[in-house]
Amino acid sequence: MTITTNRPAQSAVRLKLDGGQTRKAALDGAWWPRTTDAAAELPSLVEALGGLRGEITHVLLGATEWDMPHRRRLGAGSAAVRLGWFTSQPAGLVTVMTEFGRDRFDLLVVPPDATPDAAEAALSAAADSGDQNRAPEILARIERAG
Repeated sequence: MTITTNRPAQSAVRLKLDGGQTRKAALDGAWWPRTTDAAAELPSLVEALGGLRGEITHVLLGATEWDMPHRRRLGAGSAAVRLGWFTSQPAGLVTVMTEFGRDRFDLLVVPPDATPDAAEAALSAAADSGDQNRAPEILARIERAG
């Protein structure tokens, strides 16, 4: 399932999710942000995921993959989302959690500098419920632009 938002094409969230009802895959999908500025990129991701599995309350990120400063809260829609920055978070993974820990999304983060073809392949692989590869394995196959 590809998610679209009511944003102009150049700022629409680039997100692809496994459309199945069961959670058998290692990943729930993938997100391709345009930059490594979490404060600029996360609101559209939270907006796109909001309501699919409950209200988004927390986002866990790899501390070394995003630009500084590492904020602890982010305004997204009508609510504030808590951000957690961890050096132990696997490379290329963002975990988006819903209220009361009821559910979560484990998403591959496609590097902003990935080529469009490599990004599309990664988005599709991560959203494929039959693909058991984790984020580091999929990232290893990504070709970078320029």
